[in-house]
Amino acid sequence: MQSPTPDGLSAALGGTIKSQTAMAEVTRRLLDYIASGAIAQGDRLPPERQLAELMGVGRSAVREALAALEILGIVTVRPGSGTYLSGGTSELLPQTLSWGLLLRSDKTRELIEVRHGLETQAATLAATRATDASRRLLAEHTATMEESLDDFSTFVTADMLFHQELAAAADNVLLRDMLQSVRSLIRVWVERALNDAEHAKLTLEEHRAILLAIDARDGAAAGEAMTRHMRSAAQRLLPTLDAP
Repeated sequence: MQSPTPDGLSAALGGTIKSQTAMAEVTRRLLDYIASGAIAQGDRLPPERQLAELMGVGRSAVREALAALEILGIVTVRPGSGTYLSGGTSELLPQTLSWGLLLRSDKTRELIEVRHGLETQAATLAATRATDASRRLLAEHTATMEESLDDFSTFVTADMLFHQELAAAADNVLLRDMLQSVRSLIRVWVERALNDAEHAKLTLEEHRAILLAIDARDGAAAGEAMTRHMRSAAQRLLPTLDAP
């Protein structure tokens, strides 16, 4: 397992990125490079510092791009070892990320609307399809959120895991993959939006309502609870799109 050669990497990724949406451009270039077949399954990607120097961006932009790719299952981060190209990635995911709408505020607004519909459908299906194991995991993620009201990083992670498990419980692979793509695209906005204890408490209550409907196997109630949650989340997310 080796990193790509410096010459090949420079040719594929070189050139300073001047766009204000640096993370989006870094992600696009990495996806194009991966899709070209220049790096094989299981190969290690160059370190963040090298990628940042090649593309003329800060390491934070590279880190955010790699985090998005990790959520999608395109890469795997091994602490103390590096970032590796995963195998078995759904073809839908890199195509979705290549739309060119990454983190553009106008398209992100539309993406939030798309997420609303997908999440509501997932909750509706999960109410009747979720296994006992899935219900336990949803309860565990909700409990973690309750325990982390003053730790926004842990809270956001538990929130994300709740939605991932809910999508898996819906037992629809395409719906799960689409939601995974959408969440990755708006992840940075979600993290920026949740920075207030009152917002965290409200989000927790909304998740509790969804969980209650799931446990009752009430699809209509689960869909309604998710709709309320998505509307509330949008009210928090949208103002961050115009923030510096």
